[in-house]
Amino acid sequence: MKNPLRSRSEVILRGTVVCALVIFFVTFFVIPIFMVFGGSFFRWNPLKGQLNFLGLDNWKRVFTSDLFWRSMGNTVFFAAVATVFRVVLGLALASALYSRLIKHKSVYRVLYYLPTITPLVAVAFVWKFIFDPRIGLLDQLLNTNINWLFDSRYAMVAILILTIWKDFGYAVIILLGGMYSLPQDCYEAAEVDGAGAWQRFRRLTLPLLKPTILFIVITSLISYFQTYIPVMVLTQGGPGTQTYLASYLIYEEAFSKYNFGYASALSFVLFIFIALLTGLSFKVSGKSDDT
Repeated sequence: MKNPLRSRSEVILRGTVVCALVIFFVTFFVIPIFMVFGGSFFRWNPLKGQLNFLGLDNWKRVFTSDLFWRSMGNTVFFAAVATVFRVVLGLALASALYSRLIKHKSVYRVLYYLPTITPLVAVAFVWKFIFDPRIGLLDQLLNTNINWLFDSRYAMVAILILTIWKDFGYAVIILLGGMYSLPQDCYEAAEVDGAGAWQRFRRLTLPLLKPTILFIVITSLISYFQTYIPVMVLTQGGPGTQTYLASYLIYEEAFSKYNFGYASALSFVLFIFIALLTGLSFKVSGKSDDT
């Protein structure tokens, strides 16, 4: 027989936890979103105490800004390329670590994952020296004389190299965990039937890992659409506007020009875009699970 006092205390505890979560969510998510949306209708400069109503002027400026559309194009390109390399490299290295040929697997797992947990600002400053055309290690290794960060042909490539190097270890660990959870009897049956390593990978591993790969793709796209630290440290959006990303544009407008109203409109447009992208990704993921 249940103790009524204990049951009542459990109900009170659960109610307290739910209320705390609701308060946390409203305070740190809902209220800031409404503040950003409301601020987008004003000329808003907190340093000057300026808050002048502009109506839809900030929104009109967003959709008529060449720099905004260029930054969105750069962001889509950056996110797509970084995600593809993250998944492909992660899958290749996870498959290598999963095989019986590699020894000391725990050492490799640690080495691959170390860049992921290293602070991005510190990594970006190290890579800034690596890309330096005078003292940089990369030009010396490649025997080239490329000004990586100030040449419009290579600046975005440099940011992608940094991003891919830092992030592929995340995909390695997630995919490796997914591989260890796969049913071994399927592989044993396929091996008995004479299926080679490539056939087992293409017909068993890839289909079974599809939910894990979709999870990595979704989280990667959401993360990369909010990237700005590598741009801030390495190129400051240059040369010209070649490496402007949407998040960096928001950072520049808010914290360099203190134009919080326009930055709010930019950030809300980016928020809607990421929300739509996330919804589409989950829809595709749901359809793949059904099939």
